Amino acid sequence: MMNVTEHKPTTRVLDILQLLSHSIDGFSLTEIANLIKVPKSTITPIIKTLYSRHFITINEATGKYVVGLNSFIIGSAYLRDMDILSLIQPEMKKIVMKTSETCQLGILIDSEVLYLEKEDSPFPIRLISFVGKRLPAYCTAIGKALLSDYSKEKIALLYPKGLAPITPKTVTNIDILCSQLAAIRKTKIAIEREEASENLNCFATPLKYNSKIIAAISVSIPTFRLNKEKEQVIIDQLLLSKKNLEDIFINLKIDEIKLSDI
Repeated sequence: MMNVTEHKPTTRVLDILQLLSHSIDGFSLTEIANLIKVPKSTITPIIKTLYSRHFITINEATGKYVVGLNSFIIGSAYLRDMDILSLIQPEMKKIVMKTSETCQLGILIDSEVLYLEKEDSPFPIRLISFVGKRLPAYCTAIGKALLSDYSKEKIALLYPKGLAPITPKTVTNIDILCSQLAAIRKTKIAIEREEASENLNCFATPLKYNSKIIAAISVSIPTFRLNKEKEQVIIDQLLLSKKNLEDIFINLKIDEIKLSDI
């Protein structure tokens, strides 16, 4: 992971908001300065800006700063996305029930898949993974589903050093990858055969809202359990779940679904 040097003014804004979020009574300007160990003169313009933008306000009874309306609105947006995740989970459970294989939900973060949710297969031999895991998007079915609307130029920008092999079967040619992405746009199904893990196959479908891919769901299955009949069951169930979930998203009637903030 790339080391990131924190931007001091931004850090001070976040320190103030975190401090106030843990207090019911709030703090005075002097108390805030002392608690975050920053000179009062340094944070005064920050406090004034947060106050004018309604991210903090003043408790009229005590004269101390407390969390404001806009901070609440941002927190509510986070909870909304958590509610969306709770709408997706039952469909993932249904996929596992129908296929008996592990189902995962992922989103694209830069050039990688971030796995947000997982429902395990009932079989003792199954995919070993965890929520929070990241993998290069180009070598996974769920990643290819997430990349499926990308042009060749955008793929090249995402992977300026090319596509490094993860296993002997990883696709490392950008032209072949783009051909696969074009096929996904037609079939709505991404397929990965032992490209990220040997002896493991994965099928995925993108989830769209307002014509934009917001996430993808996948089913992973060991090679020894995979046959044509099982493959078709998995594909059919993924497409059915895609329709069910996208219908749910439409009924939410909101401007944007952004699972990347979870």
